Amino acid sequence: MSKKYVFSKFATSSERLQIEDVIANFDEYDGGLGDRNIIKTIRLKDRGVNVKSFKIPNAINQIVYSFFRPSKARRSFEYANKLLEKGIGTPQPLAFFEFNSGVLFKQSFYVSESISYDFLYRNLIHDFDIPDYENILRAFTRFTYKMHENGIHFLDHSPGNTLIKKEGEFYKFYLVDLNRMEFRAMDFKTRVKNFSKLTKHKSMVKVMSDEYAKCTGENYDEIFGLMWKETKAFQDKYWKKERFKKRIKFWK
Repeated sequence: MSKKYVFSKFATSSERLQIEDVIANFDEYDGGLGDRNIIKTIRLKDRGVNVKSFKIPNAINQIVYSFFRPSKARRSFEYANKLLEKGIGTPQPLAFFEFNSGVLFKQSFYVSESISYDFLYRNLIHDFDIPDYENILRAFTRFTYKMHENGIHFLDHSPGNTLIKKEGEFYKFYLVDLNRMEFRAMDFKTRVKNFSKLTKHKSMVKVMSDEYAKCTGENYDEIFGLMWKETKAFQDKYWKKERFKKRIKFWK
């Protein structure tokens, strides 16, 4: 099994040795979140790190990742560096590792700093009594606008992929699960559609539409109409898929 790895400037020389040891003995560490991909938080000498082990891909993708497309771990690492260069929050990328068997790609790991945070965007969907709720939602919308202005199209802009941390009177946002992104200028529809996976609540869409209108100078009614239309379309597609999964599971 051959190994390829790259460290970032954020990993110290002593941490690099520790991280190599963690990857070599990943299965021996307790814990782990996820089904397809496993994330473990591991304490190094000076700080904690999150190590994401990506599931070994199917036979076709083992060829694809060997010759035609960067692995999910490498994309996560490279996209994190791009985000930070553009002033967009994400945990510091420390390293990625790839393992091949002959010419076939097998497994990859992405290592990033483990940061403390107060809650996820997802909490805003389920708890409308969070203190300073509307200000947080508006700040998140401005954060998304900043992404768009920097040509960042986060394809997995969904409730579980933004960490929120309060610092004084302000809120900082950190993107995670980074392997699906595009870096390009976006038209108006693409920008607004980027909000479609974030909530099913019309009240939240109204607030985000209002703040995005203030950021862009575009018409609120036009933004809300499109954002709510795309939100409903995503919800319909999501629940249709879930019902199909249940039917398949029932017949098994």
